[in-house]
Amino acid sequence: MVRKIVLAYSGGLDTSVAITWLKETYNAEVVAFCADLGQGEDLKAVRQKALKTGASKAYVEDLREEFVRDFVFPMLRGNAVYEGTYLLGTSIARPLIAKRQIEIAVREGADAVAHGATGKGNDQIRFEMTCYALKPDIKIIAPWREWSFDSRESLIDYSRKHGIPVTATKKKPYSTDMNLFHISYEGGILEDPWKEPTSDMYTMTAPLEKAPDKPEYMEITFAEGNPVGINGKKLSPARLLQRLNEIAGRHGIGRVDIVENRYVGMKSRGVYETPGGTVLHIARKAVESLTLDREVKHILEGLMPKYAEMIYYGYWFSPERMALQTMIDSVQKKVTGTARLKLYKGNCMVTGRKAPGSLYDTRLATFEAEDVYNQKDAEGFIRLNALRLKVNKDLR
Repeated sequence: MVRKIVLAYSGGLDTSVAITWLKETYNAEVVAFCADLGQGEDLKAVRQKALKTGASKAYVEDLREEFVRDFVFPMLRGNAVYEGTYLLGTSIARPLIAKRQIEIAVREGADAVAHGATGKGNDQIRFEMTCYALKPDIKIIAPWREWSFDSRESLIDYSRKHGIPVTATKKKPYSTDMNLFHISYEGGILEDPWKEPTSDMYTMTAPLEKAPDKPEYMEITFAEGNPVGINGKKLSPARLLQRLNEIAGRHGIGRVDIVENRYVGMKSRGVYETPGGTVLHIARKAVESLTLDREVKHILEGLMPKYAEMIYYGYWFSPERMALQTMIDSVQKKVTGTARLKLYKGNCMVTGRKAPGSLYDTRLATFEAEDVYNQKDAEGFIRLNALRLKVNKDLR
């Protein structure tokens, strides 16, 4: 029997309806939990809305620094990009929300936790994988897999019937999810992959037509794989990412419009804005190019798609992700240095990089006169590597 449920609550359409529905269906007390990950909303109003909608208690917790320090930065150290394009802004937020949700459930003595993710998406997996990893005996309630509603329109009708205030409308029902790392848009009017998003949809990045006509230069400093400062000024993880979002956003950097493969087996169209994250990926690779050994870098690049897949699929708290993270973090201790970038009309270009532990040797790389490299050595090197090609008759 379920007596108390901790609901991951955003104040949006799905979770607003869920409070009332959970109380009606399970005759249980509902405790709402909202994580402040930098979504820029009035979270005091979100808390009041949860209480007015029927929650017995509402937690609103500022997790911004933990989010960036312990989730975003480790992911960035692994250069994680899903299917070559998606920077995993929604994926990386879910394990932190679920982790804190389980901690609150334990504190509250709750029998179950609940979330507003649909039965078609990836978020249900990300939430539940984390919950089961951290508390194997927890009961999980996923209203979208139980209730009779079959669309966001039917949820809007239910909310109006029960006097639940929501911002979604039947005319503009696409779903958004925002945190310090990105904002996502999906569903509704975006479900036609041929249809261009409306220009007024974007919130973190300026349209290229309105971006500054002059480029802006900036420097980002890294210490052991983590960004620590902008233009010589040290900033906390959350403040650094917020500042980068502001700078890159006004230059229109970080928009992507993709069709991705969900873990459950279907394709989905998603539109994302990740301004600061896009800049950090480019800047980190610039510093890595100086500081990482060739073979180490190539091994990491080969493992990156699998690492990104683990995060996308919801395996943040899995032994394989943690084992790979240990390797990544060991290598990243060498990634200390500074990247200089030029931001202009949606582009982020590297214009310089330097590192105290740089492996770049000007004497070796120069095309001018030097006395440290014998060019004749290349002849034997090539002959040895060509030997197997010379004897392989199948190639001829």
